[in-house]
Amino acid sequence: MCGRFTLTTQAAEVARLFAVDYLEADLPTPRYNVAPTQEVAAVRYDDRRGGRELSLLRWGLLPYWVDDRANWPTLINARGESAHVKPAFREALADRRCLIVADGFYEWRREGGRKQPYYLRRPDGAAFALAGLWEHWERAGRSIESCAILTTDSNALVARLHDRMPVIIPPVGFDLWLDPEIRGHEDLEHLFRPAPEDALVASPVSTYVNRTDHDDARCVEAVVLER
Repeated sequence: MCGRFTLTTQAAEVARLFAVDYLEADLPTPRYNVAPTQEVAAVRYDDRRGGRELSLLRWGLLPYWVDDRANWPTLINARGESAHVKPAFREALADRRCLIVADGFYEWRREGGRKQPYYLRRPDGAAFALAGLWEHWERAGRSIESCAILTTDSNALVARLHDRMPVIIPPVGFDLWLDPEIRGHEDLEHLFRPAPEDALVASPVSTYVNRTDHDDARCVEAVVLER
Protein backbone atom coordinates (compact mmCIF):
# COMPACT_ATOMS: atom_id res chain seq x y z
CA MET A 1 0.00 0.00 0.00
CA CYS A 2 1.02 3.63 0.19
CA GLY A 3 0.10 5.56 3.32
CA ARG A 4 2.77 8.28 3.55
CA PHE A 5 5.12 9.90 1.07
CA THR A 6 7.37 12.89 0.43
CA LEU A 7 7.52 15.73 -2.07
CA THR A 8 10.54 17.95 -1.60
CA THR A 9 11.10 18.76 -5.29
CA GLN A 10 10.55 22.39 -6.27
CA ALA A 11 7.53 23.31 -8.42
CA ALA A 12 9.66 24.42 -11.38
CA GLU A 13 11.41 21.06 -11.52
CA VAL A 14 8.11 19.19 -11.19
CA ALA A 15 6.71 21.24 -14.07
CA ARG A 16 9.73 20.33 -16.19
CA LEU A 17 9.69 16.62 -15.37
CA PHE A 18 5.96 16.29 -16.03
CA ALA A 19 5.74 18.71 -18.97
CA VAL A 20 3.15 20.81 -17.14
CA ASP A 21 1.39 23.52 -19.15
CA TYR A 22 -0.64 25.16 -16.37
CA LEU A 23 0.34 25.71 -12.73
CA GLU A 24 -2.93 25.87 -10.82
CA ALA A 25 -1.39 25.90 -7.33
CA ASP A 26 1.84 26.61 -5.50
CA LEU A 27 3.43 23.48 -4.10
CA PRO A 28 3.79 23.55 -0.30
CA THR A 29 7.33 22.23 -0.52
CA PRO A 30 9.25 20.71 1.01
CA ARG A 31 6.95 18.01 2.41
CA TYR A 32 8.60 15.15 4.25
CA ASN A 33 5.54 13.39 5.64
CA VAL A 34 2.47 13.73 3.42
CA ALA A 35 -0.45 11.92 5.11
CA PRO A 36 -4.05 10.99 4.20
CA THR A 37 -6.60 13.86 4.05
CA GLN A 38 -3.80 16.33 3.29
CA GLU A 39 -3.31 18.05 -0.06
CA VAL A 40 -1.11 16.34 -2.63
CA ALA A 41 0.28 17.57 -5.95
CA ALA A 42 -1.29 15.98 -9.01
CA VAL A 43 -0.87 16.37 -12.76
CA ARG A 44 -4.09 16.08 -14.80
CA TYR A 45 -5.07 16.64 -18.40
CA ASP A 46 -7.31 19.68 -18.82
CA ASP A 47 -9.43 18.91 -21.86
CA ARG A 48 -10.87 22.45 -21.94
CA ARG A 49 -7.47 24.07 -22.42
CA GLY A 50 -5.78 21.08 -23.99
CA GLY A 51 -2.78 20.58 -21.72
CA ARG A 52 -1.45 19.29 -18.43
CA GLU A 53 -2.20 21.13 -15.21
CA LEU A 54 -0.55 20.82 -11.81
CA SER A 55 -3.06 21.18 -9.00
CA LEU A 56 -3.64 20.18 -5.38
CA LEU A 57 -6.08 17.40 -4.44
CA ARG A 58 -7.17 16.05 -1.06
CA TRP A 59 -5.75 12.57 -0.48
CA GLY A 60 -8.71 10.28 0.16
CA LEU A 61 -11.10 9.65 -2.73
CA LEU A 62 -14.65 10.97 -2.33
CA PRO A 63 -16.82 9.87 -5.30
CA TYR A 64 -19.19 12.46 -6.73
CA TRP A 65 -22.24 10.34 -5.87
CA VAL A 66 -21.61 10.12 -2.10
CA ASP A 67 -24.31 11.92 -0.09
CA ASP A 68 -23.14 11.25 3.47
CA ARG A 69 -19.54 12.49 3.40
CA ALA A 70 -19.14 12.20 7.18
CA ASN A 71 -19.61 8.43 7.09
CA TRP A 72 -17.60 7.77 3.92
CA PRO A 73 -14.25 5.99 4.53
CA THR A 74 -10.96 7.66 3.63
CA LEU A 75 -10.03 5.78 0.44
CA ILE A 76 -6.33 6.48 0.01
CA ASN A 77 -5.50 3.41 -2.11
CA ALA A 78 -7.16 1.38 -4.85
CA ARG A 79 -5.96 -2.01 -6.07
CA GLY A 80 -4.91 -1.71 -9.70
CA GLU A 81 -6.16 -5.15 -10.65
CA SER A 82 -9.71 -4.56 -9.39
CA ALA A 83 -10.31 -0.80 -9.56
CA HIS A 84 -12.21 -1.18 -12.85
CA VAL A 85 -14.97 -3.20 -11.13
CA LYS A 86 -15.20 -1.36 -7.81
CA PRO A 87 -18.04 1.21 -7.66
CA ALA A 88 -15.88 3.74 -5.83
CA PHE A 89 -13.13 3.67 -8.47
CA ARG A 90 -14.37 2.40 -11.84
CA GLU A 91 -15.63 5.70 -13.26
CA ALA A 92 -12.55 7.56 -12.11
CA LEU A 93 -10.30 4.93 -13.69
CA ALA A 94 -12.09 5.39 -16.99
CA ASP A 95 -12.39 9.18 -16.98
CA ARG A 96 -10.38 10.85 -14.21
CA ARG A 97 -6.80 9.68 -13.98
CA CYS A 98 -3.89 11.73 -12.68
CA LEU A 99 -0.21 11.49 -11.85
CA ILE A 100 0.46 12.07 -8.15
CA VAL A 101 3.89 13.59 -7.68
CA ALA A 102 6.26 12.15 -5.07
CA ASP A 103 9.96 11.75 -4.54
CA GLY A 104 9.77 8.98 -1.95
CA PHE A 105 7.38 6.93 0.16
CA TYR A 106 7.40 5.05 3.46
CA GLU A 107 6.64 1.48 4.42
CA TRP A 108 6.74 -0.15 7.85
CA ARG A 109 8.05 -3.63 8.66
CA ARG A 110 7.36 -5.44 11.90
CA GLU A 111 10.68 -6.21 13.59
CA GLY A 112 10.33 -7.86 16.95
CA GLY A 113 7.69 -6.04 18.93
CA ARG A 114 7.67 -2.83 16.92
CA LYS A 115 7.22 -1.51 13.40
CA GLN A 116 10.33 -0.11 11.75
CA PRO A 117 9.78 2.58 9.09
CA TYR A 118 11.72 2.55 5.83
CA TYR A 119 12.04 5.30 3.26
CA LEU A 120 12.02 4.33 -0.42
CA ARG A 121 13.15 6.64 -3.21
CA ARG A 122 14.81 6.68 -6.59
CA PRO A 123 18.60 6.23 -6.47
CA ASP A 124 19.03 9.74 -7.90
CA GLY A 125 16.41 11.27 -5.59
CA ALA A 126 14.33 12.61 -8.47
CA ALA A 127 10.56 12.98 -8.39
CA PHE A 128 8.39 10.26 -9.90
CA ALA A 129 4.73 9.64 -10.72
CA LEU A 130 2.28 7.53 -8.73
CA ALA A 131 -0.80 6.36 -10.61
CA GLY A 132 -3.77 8.28 -9.27
CA LEU A 133 -7.53 8.61 -9.68
CA TRP A 134 -9.39 11.82 -8.89
CA GLU A 135 -12.95 12.94 -8.24
CA HIS A 136 -14.94 16.16 -7.96
CA TRP A 137 -17.58 16.14 -5.20
CA GLU A 138 -20.07 18.94 -4.60
CA ARG A 139 -22.97 19.39 -2.20
CA ALA A 140 -24.70 22.48 -0.77
CA GLY A 141 -22.22 24.85 -2.36
CA ARG A 142 -19.13 23.04 -1.08
CA SER A 143 -16.79 21.23 -3.45
CA ILE A 144 -13.88 18.86 -2.81
CA GLU A 145 -11.42 17.49 -5.34
CA SER A 146 -9.86 14.31 -4.03
CA CYS A 147 -7.68 11.41 -5.13
CA ALA A 148 -6.46 7.88 -4.41
CA ILE A 149 -3.24 6.06 -5.30
CA LEU A 150 -3.34 2.77 -7.21
CA THR A 151 -1.34 -0.14 -5.80
CA THR A 152 0.06 -3.37 -7.20
CA ASP A 153 2.04 -6.39 -6.02
CA SER A 154 5.41 -5.49 -4.53
CA ASN A 155 8.69 -5.97 -6.31
CA ALA A 156 11.44 -7.96 -4.59
CA LEU A 157 12.75 -4.94 -2.70
CA VAL A 158 9.44 -3.69 -1.34
CA ALA A 159 8.25 -7.25 -0.62
CA ARG A 160 10.70 -7.35 2.29
CA LEU A 161 8.57 -4.63 3.88
CA HIS A 162 5.03 -5.02 2.51
CA ASP A 163 3.15 -7.15 -0.02
CA ARG A 164 1.78 -4.10 -1.90
CA MET A 165 3.42 -1.02 -3.39
CA PRO A 166 2.18 2.05 -5.27
CA VAL A 167 1.94 1.85 -9.04
CA ILE A 168 4.78 3.98 -10.43
CA ILE A 169 4.10 5.29 -13.94
CA PRO A 170 7.32 5.72 -15.96
CA PRO A 171 7.66 8.88 -18.09
CA VAL A 172 7.04 6.84 -21.23
CA GLY A 173 3.59 6.04 -19.84
CA PHE A 174 2.52 9.59 -18.93
CA ASP A 175 0.76 10.31 -22.22
CA LEU A 176 -1.22 7.08 -22.12
CA TRP A 177 -2.25 7.45 -18.47
CA LEU A 178 -3.47 11.01 -18.99
CA ASP A 179 -5.09 10.45 -22.40
CA PRO A 180 -8.84 11.19 -22.03
CA GLU A 181 -9.60 9.05 -25.09
CA ILE A 182 -8.33 5.92 -23.31
CA ARG A 183 -11.08 4.53 -21.10
CA GLY A 184 -10.67 0.76 -21.02
CA HIS A 185 -8.89 -1.06 -18.22
CA GLU A 186 -7.39 -3.45 -20.76
CA ASP A 187 -5.46 -0.54 -22.34
CA LEU A 188 -3.95 0.46 -19.00
CA GLU A 189 -3.37 -2.73 -17.04
CA HIS A 190 0.17 -3.24 -18.40
CA LEU A 191 1.13 -0.10 -16.44
CA PHE A 192 0.14 -1.77 -13.16
CA ARG A 193 3.22 -3.98 -13.03
CA PRO A 194 5.53 -3.35 -10.07
CA ALA A 195 8.48 -1.08 -10.73
CA PRO A 196 11.83 -2.84 -11.32
CA GLU A 197 13.68 -3.62 -8.11
CA ASP A 198 16.62 -1.40 -9.07
CA ALA A 199 14.31 1.59 -9.62
CA LEU A 200 14.21 2.19 -5.86
CA VAL A 201 16.48 2.12 -2.84
CA ALA A 202 15.31 1.65 0.75
CA SER A 203 16.79 2.84 4.02
CA PRO A 204 15.58 2.53 7.62
CA VAL A 205 14.56 5.82 9.21
CA SER A 206 13.61 6.94 12.69
CA THR A 207 10.17 6.35 14.19
CA TYR A 208 10.06 10.15 14.28
CA VAL A 209 8.12 9.83 10.99
CA ASN A 210 5.32 7.91 12.70
CA ARG A 211 3.70 11.15 13.87
CA THR A 212 1.91 12.98 11.08
CA ASP A 213 2.66 16.35 12.68
CA HIS A 214 6.38 15.69 12.15
CA ASP A 215 7.15 17.09 8.71
CA ASP A 216 10.81 18.00 8.35
CA ALA A 217 14.05 16.51 7.07
CA ARG A 218 14.50 14.33 10.16
CA CYS A 219 11.77 12.07 8.73
CA VAL A 220 14.04 10.85 5.91
CA GLU A 221 17.36 10.66 7.75
CA ALA A 222 18.73 7.12 7.59
CA VAL A 223 19.46 5.35 10.86
CA VAL A 224 21.58 2.33 11.80
CA LEU A 225 19.46 -0.47 13.19
CA GLU A 226 20.57 -2.34 16.27
CA ARG A 227 20.97 -6.07 15.76
